Amino acid sequence: MPNYERLRAEYTSRRISLDFDTGARITGYVASAKPPSGPVLVLNLTKAKIYDGQGRLLEEHEALSVVPNALMGFRVADGPGARE
Repeated sequence: MPNYERLRAEYTSRRISLDFDTGARITGYVASAKPPSGPVLVLNLTKAKIYDGQGRLLEEHEALSVVPNALMGFRVADGPGARE
């Protein structure tokens, strides 16, 4: 597992690339990490770009918040089939 603390301690103000198992990638400059201490749960990026698995640019954002952790699953939060 990556050392997420390095995202705060060493990479603030640096350009990074977040690579995903699909080949998709997010690049940007680390503006901050949240919370300010303990495990990094959210990264705030500036000049962020999102690429698909073939390297095609999908989106550009002046600011983007991302969760740098591995996704464990997902579920419907509203509508038919949502948990109450």
